[in-house]
Amino acid sequence: MHNGSFNNCNLPPWVIASRHFNDNPQKLEIQGVKEGNRFLFDKLTALESQEERALTFNDYMSVKFQLHQWQDQTDAARKSIKNSYLRYLRGWMMDSNSIEGAVLKRWVESRMGIVPSFHRARITGIHSEAYFDYSVDVMKGSARTNAIQSQLDILYEYCQFELIRKFPLSTTIPLYRGTYDASEHDVIEQIDRRTQIVRLNNLVSFTFDEERAWEFGSTVWEVQVPLCKIFFYNDLLPGSIMKGEGEYLVIGGECRVRQVMCTIG
Repeated sequence: MHNGSFNNCNLPPWVIASRHFNDNPQKLEIQGVKEGNRFLFDKLTALESQEERALTFNDYMSVKFQLHQWQDQTDAARKSIKNSYLRYLRGWMMDSNSIEGAVLKRWVESRMGIVPSFHRARITGIHSEAYFDYSVDVMKGSARTNAIQSQLDILYEYCQFELIRKFPLSTTIPLYRGTYDASEHDVIEQIDRRTQIVRLNNLVSFTFDEERAWEFGSTVWEVQVPLCKIFFYNDLLPGSIMKGEGEYLVIGGECRVRQVMCTIG
């Protein structure tokens, strides 16, 4: 699956999606987002408590996108405003192939330039029927809310802001992914018996808990994930949307995976 030729990021798509980027990560920024929301990030920098920063972020998003005013609107506008970024994160949690999942994958495609390889069916190219069906889901989902792509831009930059504080000495962290059909992923290179380079979908779920990963498949991969490719994680916001799963939403592409051996006992 080829990546797009353009994006809205500080690095080109073929760099972000490459195995070499994962081995040598660089800072990613969505163009103009931090500059356009400088008030928010300046205020966050001055706060010591992660919980207080999360509440400040939610308040800022509510005011900027009028999310708190949905009850005062007409029916159509009310639905559009009410369906905020939180709705789409919950939708992903329920089903990554949902309409909400399509909207999140389109965000990765438009901002990072990485085209999805799967949405309800394998996507072989931008002219395929599967890509058309995915695009229909994107249109349906985007019509449900107010400037969802801009909301996701700020969410990503806020996530990056917090990850630097959560892991101050790291550029990558080990995460785990369980799958029942490892063969559904394109294998780019077989390095050794347990290590491969595979092409992951443009947005995929991982967990920091190895034992939890076994609940999602008979094959578990360990990956050193660059912090800059983490779009969202479960305890980023108060009242965690993905509470209890330790879930991380990770921007995909070519990835070095190491199969974890199952231990009984």
